[in-house]
Amino acid sequence: MILKLFVLCLLSVTPFRTACQSSSPYLACVPGRFGRNCDGVCSCDQGCLCSDGIGGDGSCSCLKAVTIEEAPIAATDVYVHGSVNASAGRTLETLPFINTYIQQLPGDPIVDNYVRQVPNAFYSLVRPTPFRSGVYPIAFNEPVAALIDLDTREANRSDFAEIFSGARLMPGSRPFAQRYAGHQFGNYAGQLGDGRAITLGEISNAAGDHWELQLKGAGKTPYSRNADGRAVLRSSIREFLCSEAMFYLGVPTSRALSLVGSDDPTFRDMLYDGNGQNEPSAVVARLASSWVRFGTFEIFYYKNEHHHIATLADYVIRHDFPHLDGLADKYAQFFREVVRRTATLVAHWQTVGFAHGVLNTDNMSILGITIDYGPFGFLDAYDPKFVPNYSDDQGRYAFGAQPDICYWNLEKLAIALSPILSAREYKPALELFRPTYQAKYLELMCAKLGLKATCGNRVRSLLDDKLLPLMQRAKVDYANFFRRLGALTKLGETRDSIARMFPGNNRASFERFIGHYQQLLLEEPMSDTDRRVQMNAVNPVYVLRNWVAQVAIENATAKDYSQVHALQRMLSNPFVRTSDPSALFDYSAPPPDW
Repeated sequence: MILKLFVLCLLSVTPFRTACQSSSPYLACVPGRFGRNCDGVCSCDQGCLCSDGIGGDGSCSCLKAVTIEEAPIAATDVYVHGSVNASAGRTLETLPFINTYIQQLPGDPIVDNYVRQVPNAFYSLVRPTPFRSGVYPIAFNEPVAALIDLDTREANRSDFAEIFSGARLMPGSRPFAQRYAGHQFGNYAGQLGDGRAITLGEISNAAGDHWELQLKGAGKTPYSRNADGRAVLRSSIREFLCSEAMFYLGVPTSRALSLVGSDDPTFRDMLYDGNGQNEPSAVVARLASSWVRFGTFEIFYYKNEHHHIATLADYVIRHDFPHLDGLADKYAQFFREVVRRTATLVAHWQTVGFAHGVLNTDNMSILGITIDYGPFGFLDAYDPKFVPNYSDDQGRYAFGAQPDICYWNLEKLAIALSPILSAREYKPALELFRPTYQAKYLELMCAKLGLKATCGNRVRSLLDDKLLPLMQRAKVDYANFFRRLGALTKLGETRDSIARMFPGNNRASFERFIGHYQQLLLEEPMSDTDRRVQMNAVNPVYVLRNWVAQVAIENATAKDYSQVHALQRMLSNPFVRTSDPSALFDYSAPPPDW
């Protein structure tokens, strides 16, 4: 359950008490109530936001984001990942916003920002809510800035943190929150929408690509439900680092431009056990070509607003699948491509050992990219039952279940598209999922094993019947095993160093696996040296293990961002072992025995 705390406030009011709305200390309050027992009632002027929720104090926020022309600009220092000597790009005042989503699709006519059900709209215009305390830059990604032609020197502006926390708006920006629905843990959840993400606008770069720039944690929207619209530093660091780590691992993903912190406290009950606490706040600026989700189509289907489904499909095709525009069967071809992209995406996840954690339909991108990094996790020991999400008691979104869940989510998307797509059209498309997934997964796993000429059913059998069950029984570290395997020669040199990962009763099974594997290697024309180079190019030294992220989080909570920056550098070059003097630990290692 999502909990709430307060947002920015300047005008204080004297709250008055009424009957208790929540006897449990970890249930969320209804909007307008605050306090541990939800017995406080907000009293704010129209247009102001109340600090409601369990952690709220009833005070009011009446500030709104202003444009950046209204304040002087000076220089400051911020850690910039990448080459700071890149050629000059655009300033924040000259980024070319085109904003097709709000120009071409109907929006919410109500401009006041309060939580409500929003009918017959694709979005609500809403300005970010500035923080009460100061904001400060934590990290910046030059390679992502290049996607929107942004000059890296802009990261040194004194107002950079204010802009990328939402306190000031760039010229041409028209911020909005997207409306969507979704199936959560197998059940339709009704209207959801961007409850803490606000899209600043769509930017077109010199190459003609378009990117939607979004702030996650920039304040309440009409879709915030019982939440506070904020993000904590802990989860923001995880998303900032992981989206970039996934990109450099070759996995389709959204990107992260910047990370900005604030000392405003945000209340979170991470374990959902009633022992929540205040945490530092943060905002991630993230980019994707589109933030349209499976759930964006679902809201129109389940709200019986079927006339909007074709409108949305036409927009998405025109915007992100232009090669399909004009085809007589464009909707069928569009769904087929979404199926293929989703199957390819989950094959990448299974290959790198990534568990998303919350594969609800509202967290599934129509583009087939990874979005919404929440309680994700990378495998340490190989375990198909690995569940990184504390709230997933039934293991619905376990690592090994992800292909089936993605297929299930595609079935829900097909239902949402049924007003414009017949069963005769979408069923054959759904049937493409499993062969597409299996073919891509085998291709990627063959690369991890250094097998090309012999890649086929024998390798599939080697994986399914021998290697993966053995790794599960022996609890072998997933990333380190494949990295070490690259050193094995056709004649068996370095075999003992790998065998030590399989002690006791598992050694005999390892010997059987390695015998079959070496036979395949002998049939490969590639030399040991060339194979090792190719295997090292796909088997990473570094992934964002949970314990590694936690080290960065704990240091950052104490205002030491050196580990965030060190991980930025290491995860952007994950296939090469580096000696970073600022790294506190060997971040390629399994979890320490702390």
